[in-house]
Amino acid sequence: MIQSFTDMQTRSINAAIVIAVMFFLTACGGKQQQQQQGPPPVVSVAVEEVKTSDAAYYDEYPGTVVALNQTELRAQVTGYITNIYFKDGQKVTKGQRLYSIDQQLYNANYQQAIANLQVQETNLLKAQKDADRYHELDKKDAIAKQQVDYADAALEAAKKQVDAAKANVNAVRSSVNFATIVAPFSGTIGISQVRSGTSVVAGQTVLNTISTDNPIAVDFAVDQKEIYRFNQLQQVKNPKSDSTFTISFGSDVYPYPGSISLIDRAVDPQTGTIKTRLVFSNDRGLLKAGMATTVRVLNNAKEESVTIPYKAVVEQLGEYFVYVVGDSNKVSQRKLVLGKQIASNIIVKDGLKEGEKIVTQGVQNLREGAAVTTAPPQQPGAAKK
Repeated sequence: MIQSFTDMQTRSINAAIVIAVMFFLTACGGKQQQQQQGPPPVVSVAVEEVKTSDAAYYDEYPGTVVALNQTELRAQVTGYITNIYFKDGQKVTKGQRLYSIDQQLYNANYQQAIANLQVQETNLLKAQKDADRYHELDKKDAIAKQQVDYADAALEAAKKQVDAAKANVNAVRSSVNFATIVAPFSGTIGISQVRSGTSVVAGQTVLNTISTDNPIAVDFAVDQKEIYRFNQLQQVKNPKSDSTFTISFGSDVYPYPGSISLIDRAVDPQTGTIKTRLVFSNDRGLLKAGMATTVRVLNNAKEESVTIPYKAVVEQLGEYFVYVVGDSNKVSQRKLVLGKQIASNIIVKDGLKEGEKIVTQGVQNLREGAAVTTAPPQQPGAAKK
């Protein structure tokens, strides 16, 4: 029994020794492997020094080209289109004849109204003579007073009849005039919605649309926080060479600058924005009402801004970082607050200072604390000097 217990103790001691030896050998092997691997390799990168400069860029807003004056032409009388006196898309001048509607019925009504006016004027002349004659008889007490009163009443009634007849003539004459549609102002007329022989209804049928196109306007919405800035810009009388306000269509910039025409009277409570209107010259007719465009407002920073190449920026979960080169050429990741992108560069609002060095190429091979060099990487098999 005592011998068996001693054997068990011996086996336990031997096992503990084996485990300790294995642990020691593993630790030595790991240390030897680490010594064989050596420190992490130095990463070859491109580095640039952070600089400040005057950051002139454009704030951009979606806009719509609109006509300063535009109206629909509607028929004011019912009938058939008899003539069209223009070509679609033509420039027209104020008062120019555009359409005519069948006038036969309106001319007949007008002639009838004229005839009725003449009858009423004849009746007025007769009533006037009767009243004058009765008043002469009344002076001689040769007629009853009642007869004189009747004559005066008939005279007044005849005058009212003449006034009514004249009003009817004017109304019918208006219908005759409305049968000819003229341009209300000078501008460009669109594509006609009716043709000769088309039946039109007064107040309902749209014949065409006419609008001005030079100058022409662009409307866009401005956040209420920027109202003061735009009010200040409105006070500045910009020369034609000033490029504070321009518009673009994709990569194409409209060659003529504009100026603020008006800022709307109130802020839209639903969007928190206010409508602003720019005016542009349109001598060449490049701008058409209804076009979507991008409004570009020059934003000249009063202070110099830090700008860096955008390719140096690393995005992680919606946040932006760069690798800053520190002591011993080791990099550390720095969080940034970015501003406006200008071509291939971007403004840094916070996170970097002038004179610091950042990695601009090779960022994909970096991690926190990595050592870097600006020397080009050595090609495998290249001879060592």
